[in-house]
Amino acid sequence: MDRLTMTDELEAIDDATIIKRKIDHTLARFSAAHDELEAEEAKKRERRERLALRPAALLEQTRTALQRVVTTTDPEPSEASEESAPQTRLQEKKERKTRQTAKAGRIAAAVVAALVFLSIGSAWGAQTWFDAKFNNVASLDEDSADIQDAAGQTGDENFLMVGSDTRDGAAAEDGVGDAEGTPGARSDTVMIAHVPADRQRVVMVSFPRDLEISRPECKRWDPATSSYSDQTSPAQKIAKLNTAYAVGGPQCVTKVIQQITGMKMNHFVGIDFNGFKSMVDAVQGVTVYNEKPVDDTTLGMIIPQAGETRISGDQALNYVRARHVKGDPTSDYGRIKRQQAFLGALLKTVMSKDVILDTGKLSGFIDAFAKATFGENLGIKQMMTLAKSMRGMGSDKVKFLTVPTTEEANKRGNEVLLQSKAKAVFDALINNTPLEEKAPAPPASDTASPPTSSAKSGGAKKSSSSG
Repeated sequence: MDRLTMTDELEAIDDATIIKRKIDHTLARFSAAHDELEAEEAKKRERRERLALRPAALLEQTRTALQRVVTTTDPEPSEASEESAPQTRLQEKKERKTRQTAKAGRIAAAVVAALVFLSIGSAWGAQTWFDAKFNNVASLDEDSADIQDAAGQTGDENFLMVGSDTRDGAAAEDGVGDAEGTPGARSDTVMIAHVPADRQRVVMVSFPRDLEISRPECKRWDPATSSYSDQTSPAQKIAKLNTAYAVGGPQCVTKVIQQITGMKMNHFVGIDFNGFKSMVDAVQGVTVYNEKPVDDTTLGMIIPQAGETRISGDQALNYVRARHVKGDPTSDYGRIKRQQAFLGALLKTVMSKDVILDTGKLSGFIDAFAKATFGENLGIKQMMTLAKSMRGMGSDKVKFLTVPTTEEANKRGNEVLLQSKAKAVFDALINNTPLEEKAPAPPASDTASPPTSSAKSGGAKKSSSSG
């Protein structure tokens, strides 16, 4: 029998006593649980207080050290004169000067130490803050069988950059529609930024959004939640490049680009164009050059004059989106040219003294960038690798190009890849060899097989930096 229903002599007791004992036991258990929770909460409070006090304590230590140096004084002249032999006025003047120099040196050393301490703390804090705000989304497949000579690509940095034209969050004045009228998301821009291991050049390769591809099977992607589902989208033999992002998100785009290029994508940068304009406004505009005004039949007049023009965020958004500009030979290639020019101008602006040395502009840009981007293996260090590689390089070391195509839409309205020319380009990037200025014409039997890397002795790359 239950001990609650027995006396010490193991005799049955009445119902009232049984109920009382059960209540007492329940209250005891509640009390014990409360005490445990209270103890845990006390530990958490103590930990929070320690963390909150740590920065203040470090600053106080720095302040105290500075104060100690500044207030440290040498013995009074009167005391020194009593303990030592009398000195001439010239000797006293020299001694005072020596004491002042030593004190100034101690102050300078303490100030430098404090500045180093604060700058390191600020840099670490900014990097941690940015990396925490950045939206990480599974995007890469660095073990893909499509990668050619993966060992030979060690040290290369390949940034796959995709500009999404999702209308989520777009305002009416943006003139780009809304999520109800244009649901989902497509990749308006697909571009590779290739930085070889020797960091001697940067090559930006753009892909037309209407490039005809053989799309592989991909997990379905929901742009509203930036997540994948358990469902898959079946492979499609003939499709446009921008559908890869629409149905399979970053992972599907990465698959397609690695199949086409054979290159190992180790960074993915997704940019939401609706948040893109805030990056431009944060640095107070970007200067672009155009040979003629940019007038779009859908978006209207974007830049009314030729030459150098500083454009705002709203203008920049239309500048990189425009697909129906008067005078463009094709809608895709004119836009690609503007996107490449604008990206170079934006990086140049961000890395300029006007932004780097302006705390407000720099923090505003970083904040806007964090809100407008997503991807994988991307943070302050990775973006600085790309920006530093492009900064200070001559025009012969930073090359913008478009993947070779027929430059004429086929009967399905798609751009067709020129396989032999494309293979020559991507083999040159994989092997770090010079890019041919004019690739030979493709043979009549040109097929859609992916490029393969030429054999390399021991996996070593040639160190040529031309191109």
